[in-house]
Amino acid sequence: MMPLKTWSLLPLALATMGCVSMAPRYHTPEPPVPKAWPEGPSYKAVAGTPGPAATDIAWQDFFVDPGLRKVLDLALRNNRDLRIAALNTEKARAYYRIQRADLLPKVNAFAQGTKQRLPASVSGTGQSIVVEQDSVGVGISAWELDFFGRVRSLKNQALEQYLASEQARNSAQVSLLAEVANVYFALAADRDSLKLAQDTLVNQEAAYKLVHRRFEVGASSELDSYRAQVSVETARGDVARYTRTVAMDENALRLLVGAPVPVEWLPEALGTVPSLKEVAPGLPSETLTRRPDILMAENQLKAANANIGAARAAFFPRIALTTNVGTMGSELSGLFKSGSYAWAFSPQIVLPIFDTGARRANLKVANANRDIYLAQYEKAIQVAFREVADALATRGTLDEQLAAQEALTQALEGTYRLAQARYTAGIDGYLGVLDAQRSLYAAQQGLIAVRQAKLGNLISLYKVLGGGWNTAEPAQAAQAAPTTPAANPAKGDPAS
Repeated sequence: MMPLKTWSLLPLALATMGCVSMAPRYHTPEPPVPKAWPEGPSYKAVAGTPGPAATDIAWQDFFVDPGLRKVLDLALRNNRDLRIAALNTEKARAYYRIQRADLLPKVNAFAQGTKQRLPASVSGTGQSIVVEQDSVGVGISAWELDFFGRVRSLKNQALEQYLASEQARNSAQVSLLAEVANVYFALAADRDSLKLAQDTLVNQEAAYKLVHRRFEVGASSELDSYRAQVSVETARGDVARYTRTVAMDENALRLLVGAPVPVEWLPEALGTVPSLKEVAPGLPSETLTRRPDILMAENQLKAANANIGAARAAFFPRIALTTNVGTMGSELSGLFKSGSYAWAFSPQIVLPIFDTGARRANLKVANANRDIYLAQYEKAIQVAFREVADALATRGTLDEQLAAQEALTQALEGTYRLAQARYTAGIDGYLGVLDAQRSLYAAQQGLIAVRQAKLGNLISLYKVLGGGWNTAEPAQAAQAAPTTPAANPAKGDPAS
């Protein structure tokens, strides 16, 4: 027989031996998108746009408005969806710790006692006897020696799932920042529209009084009086509509933030909000692979790849060790006495022979899952490419659209002034004034919408280029939100 010292050193020797991994060698798939962004008239304004990459700009540097920074900081600390994503990350991290622990033996202390009566027919002495046995010891219970990498593959799968959950949390933060900022600017734009509607109502009421007085003295027709009244009621309806919209914007902002937002943090008007920082699109191969949703898809692909290793290893024998050392006696008082030392060593090998094809089917499932996650990873890149291309196309045309809208508004202001002057002089009827006023009002509303769209496009471009999840905080950003740090495999084991 093998000497006791050899048996006692065997588990340590086996634990230090390397295991064979059955998982396929992982290679990052080539992105199924062009190597450059689209070109054409829509993209001329953004070709060679200077500035740092979006992923290199912390959100505190991109959103320069102090009030918006405070609102975003409050949202990162209180938004319930982001909190759920962080808790899911903690759950995945704990599950990874469980899987990693299976690589090492579990040492347990035990104490047990048995007392039983054996009848005369089985006692061997011809008389009934009472047998008592007590034992105390420590040992290892059913520790699997991972020769074929099954346990290690499961551990790697759990690690990649944890990293995927971390990237899901980062992606949730990016979406939250963009959504809060968009609602913040929508509130500013709607307050501008409300102010415009209120000013228009005041002007239309004054015009109606003038036209109605002219009608009373016979200088104007009754039709002109009714037309002026229509303008008053239209403006009054717009005031009510934008008052409601502003309240709904505030409600939406409170829901996203997850807490009441101080009034002094809210924007008064769109013109009072500082512009956002410009970002450079970079190359698709550099930009898209840094987005957290794409990193999450790749982690899920790696997890599925590791699961194939576990499914393959199931075809090979499993070797488990159970061992313990301690003291044993026929009486409790006899424990720890000389000669009571006891040990046990129980290796076990299980060789699968026939399981009606369950293991082979499980391997097919693992391979199919890997192919599914590969397709999802490639689709995530394609969707990201389309989102960036759309944002760049919008960015390339918005400046020209904004300039045209400003020129249109100025031209209609002049038209409205001349129409009023001609009506006052009795040259034209009030219909010309009414048409000019309606056109000017629509142009002013359109100008507000284009200015909001420009800010929204900058936010969208920052988001789709992967900005907003980097938690590195600039020195000038005080009191930034405490968030879960992003996982980086290069920094070591997340469970350590």
